[in-house]
Amino acid sequence: MRKGTLTPLSDLIPHAGAMCLLDEVLEWDAARLHARSASHQRADNPLRGGGMLHAVNLCEYAAQAMAVHGALRARAEGGRARPGYLVALREVRLRVERIDELPGRLHVHVESLLATAESLQYGFRVEHRGALLASGRAAVMLRD
Repeated sequence: MRKGTLTPLSDLIPHAGAMCLLDEVLEWDAARLHARSASHQRADNPLRGGGMLHAVNLCEYAAQAMAVHGALRARAEGGRARPGYLVALREVRLRVERIDELPGRLHVHVESLLATAESLQYGFRVEHRGALLASGRAAVMLRD
């Protein structure tokens, strides 16, 4: 397991500014990544709507963790990650309604379940202070 990364996460994914939701990678290896974030508390979080941040947005936190994982894996192999599109979410379970009022940091865990030349599948979970907030699976189609 590799500990963290010194590279700013916005250098690894196409998200910039407030849309880069993750703060740091705590550890990762070829199959998994564990990231941390406190962006759910920021008033400028671009996913806020109606004065709150709904828990469904945890899927975007997970998607960004998947993209960071892919970029770190590709870099470790001497290449660059191919861009991808999130095409499906499955078995998503949300255990809270909103996340903007949660103090402290979110912990985002992703695990590669399948990687082919054309697509990726990941399992994910997001936790807060040891409690599970969201879990599910995601499929990503890669493009050239």
